[in-house]
Amino acid sequence: MKSSLTPWHKFDLFLARLRPHREPLSLAADALVIAACWNITYLFRLGFERWISARPGYDVWVMLGVIAAYLLAFSLLRVPQSMWRFSGFGEVKRLTLACAAAGTVAAVVVMGLGLSKVPRAVLALHPVVALMGVALVRIAYRMLYEHARSRITGGEREIRRAIVMGAGAAARLLLAGIHEQGWTVLGLLDDDPAKRRARIGGAPVLGPLEAITDQAVRGAATHIVIALPSASPAQRRRALELAGSTGLPVLTVPTVDELRTGKSRVERLRDIEPDDLLGREPVQLDEAGIGAVLSGKVVLITGAGGSIGSELCRQVARFAPAQLVLYELSEFNLYSIEQELSEGFPALPLVRLIGDVKDLAHLQRSFGRWKPQVVFHAAAFKHVPLMEEDHNALAALRNNTLGTYHAALAAAEAGAERFVLISTDKAVNPTNVMGATKRAAEMVVSMMASERPGTRFMAVRFGNVLGSSGSVIPKFKEQIERGGPVTVTHPDIIRYFMTIPEAARLVLQAAAIGESGQVLVLDMGEAVRIVDLARQLIRLAGHAEGEIAIEYTGLRAGEKLYEELLADSDDTIATVVARLRIARLDDKMSSERLDVWLMGIAGCTGGLDAVQHLRDVVPEFRDPVARAP
Repeated sequence: MKSSLTPWHKFDLFLARLRPHREPLSLAADALVIAACWNITYLFRLGFERWISARPGYDVWVMLGVIAAYLLAFSLLRVPQSMWRFSGFGEVKRLTLACAAAGTVAAVVVMGLGLSKVPRAVLALHPVVALMGVALVRIAYRMLYEHARSRITGGEREIRRAIVMGAGAAARLLLAGIHEQGWTVLGLLDDDPAKRRARIGGAPVLGPLEAITDQAVRGAATHIVIALPSASPAQRRRALELAGSTGLPVLTVPTVDELRTGKSRVERLRDIEPDDLLGREPVQLDEAGIGAVLSGKVVLITGAGGSIGSELCRQVARFAPAQLVLYELSEFNLYSIEQELSEGFPALPLVRLIGDVKDLAHLQRSFGRWKPQVVFHAAAFKHVPLMEEDHNALAALRNNTLGTYHAALAAAEAGAERFVLISTDKAVNPTNVMGATKRAAEMVVSMMASERPGTRFMAVRFGNVLGSSGSVIPKFKEQIERGGPVTVTHPDIIRYFMTIPEAARLVLQAAAIGESGQVLVLDMGEAVRIVDLARQLIRLAGHAEGEIAIEYTGLRAGEKLYEELLADSDDTIATVVARLRIARLDDKMSSERLDVWLMGIAGCTGGLDAVQHLRDVVPEFRDPVARAP
């Protein structure tokens, strides 16, 4: 592959190779400058005719001694440690002090030894000339470097030097365009032995992926770029762990899905996203079955502008529904998702509705007018500590539970074919108001399934969603950008995680294969310790261990050390989709009693009433108990 490097990129690569040896090279360059300035001073004092012939025979040894004095002074004042490209007034002050001290010592020693043939004017002028020389060299280097930087980056940004992990097709495409964005690639790493010592796009393959931990291999790199879009999640996780151990910021090329769908191009580097941290194979769903349920149908999504709701909109739009009805309380969220869908799917008919699921009359009018055939109910209050507060508990009950009943009732009255509730692992043995309201909402779905057989009512239960609003990753990233501390509630707290797209696909799959009254549960593999997730994000942001503090704030109101996906008494059966199971819940409350209980929500006047009302129907709702997994 032909190199796309410009002469300025090659110049920066040359400097990058020298940078690990900066200190000895700085001393060597200063020695040459001091020697040149010694001769220039003689030339100034004696003129062209005598500047060589009039010198004493021991002048060479005197000059070497003067050079040694200057280099010693420079070393004591840590001049070699400075970076020439950042030279400024502070560096000139250090050089002035070093030259004055070295010049004084040299003059005293020369005169003390009785070396009278060395002109006193040379001893007096040389420190001034030497200062001008070493300062001028640094100024010239900085000017050349800044000119190179402007030619490489097109502005005043610092040149970014990358080690690329991966030397496959993605790396080749990356190298073809990355230099235009102000990057210099120092080298590539790949586990394929056949690629060792090869050159791709002008950049050498330096070794296997593990070599990234070697400082000599990283050299002057400022970033690590992971170019493994087709690798498995486990392979990408291994690469992330290796890159995170370097203390350098880590970026990645887009995934295969992002490249295939045209959302991004390979040279558009991005930060590490929640999907990259999952570290397991995403669940592969039945796309054809989902398409049969959604294509050509009217689909309504409540909470359409939220984290899960908006991703549901994107996923549903791919299957070409006849119409997509967006039901959302937040004006801004509704506007944002509508604009995105209009741009990405211009042929898709959209209906934008500002509405509240607590308003049954508005729901009934809306459902009656647009007659949705598939309903996804994603509208909910989900922030656990906020819902624990006394003045918010009643709002959570009305929105999450009564709102589910309203939406389900409106769907059934409008003749919807399917109704899918978005539930949560916090509904299992709930220890907080939010989880209890979602467990009650599952019971509502079960009641509606028995009372309204014309509509399939089902729920989907999953763990924490990486990157959703209010989740830990956006919070951790914000805290890291501020310089910390990163706050974790407990060192042993663990959670199950999935990505937003995976959660949305699970919901669509539930609509396709779920039967009425079922709760579908994703087998999400191993749980993740939150503190380990925080440490990984800190490392991937380019911070060393301990540079960003982690503080433990204690478990919050209603928070467990770990979450469960199934209650102990639940029975699960396999489905045709791998790692997706169906939980048949033992809801002993009669439909009549639950219906009366729902009507009683209107009589609740405060948070304590709401909590007690929840306990009446969710007997497993209890105070949080920290249990080991």
